Amino acid sequence: MKGRSLSAEDRARLEAVIGYQFSEKERLDRALTHSSARSAKGSNYQRLEFLGDRVLGLCVAELLFQTFRDANEGELSVRLNQLVSAESCAKVADDLSLHEFIRTGSDVKKITGKHMMNVRADVVESLIAAIYLDGGLEAARRFVLLHWTDRAASADGARRDAKTELQEWAHARFGVAPKYRTDDRSGPDHDPRFTVTVEVAGLQPETGTDRSKRGAEQVAATRLLEREGVWQQKPAGN
Repeated sequence: MKGRSLSAEDRARLEAVIGYQFSEKERLDRALTHSSARSAKGSNYQRLEFLGDRVLGLCVAELLFQTFRDANEGELSVRLNQLVSAESCAKVADDLSLHEFIRTGSDVKKITGKHMMNVRADVVESLIAAIYLDGGLEAARRFVLLHWTDRAASADGARRDAKTELQEWAHARFGVAPKYRTDDRSGPDHDPRFTVTVEVAGLQPETGTDRSKRGAEQVAATRLLEREGVWQQKPAGN
């Protein structure tokens, strides 16, 4: 959807999909407005995304704390990082078909491609913030629980910390420790992207990209573990 505001019909359809009706419709419009939209004029979802990231983290942390009562802090942290990742948020966006409603400029032509995963993830976070501001924490919590409870219970969430797993495997197999190198940092200060390469002597390196340096290290470590058959690789599209 390029530039134009949501119609009353679009809003009603989206509210039905997300299960929440906004008292201030402008919040919903802003949550779906990419900075490239000509009509944005500073009223885009970037600030909402910042708040939504924190609200999502709180709600998911609470969900994990109550669901996995015997899990230690390390396991809870691993699960939390996976569930609030850009990949997980983008999947929620795809489940809701949010790409049909995102307002963009002409320079952002395709929201559904893998290279636009971060845009879809950002919109989910901004939508959570908009719900929080409009209806309070309980309304935001209901939305998060609806879309994250099943994900939290999935077996994939039980994976260990990838960096720890790679450290132990590399030491046992080769007698060496992995080395991480930051290759690139891009994006604005409020939404950076880090690219990191991990190297284990005797193996081809792997690269990962994420919103934080640690996250990028985790992605790189995960890819190396999957490539070497230490971890089972996720099926394509999952």
